[in-house]
Amino acid sequence: MRDFFINAFEKLVGVIIVLMLLFVIVAAGFVAFAPATPDQPTGILPGLAVLIGGLVYVVFVGGALYLGLGIYQNTKRMADAMDQRQP
Repeated sequence: MRDFFINAFEKLVGVIIVLMLLFVIVAAGFVAFAPATPDQPTGILPGLAVLIGGLVYVVFVGGALYLGLGIYQNTKRMADAMDQRQP
């Protein structure tokens, strides 16, 4: 049952990363092409800033999530290797 939840979490992380990328691209498009208001900057440069900042954020969050999953997988492999080594 534990493996089911870990595998489901791995798939969920992939879906979350894809959704975050979509949201960043949509938000950058809204900022770049929205009508200008006095209190909100719009245009290509703010849109590019949102895109770059959002992509950096997605990389950090995705990296942290995959790092946690990688630590779990490495620990599991090490425990399995140690169990096989026992006489």
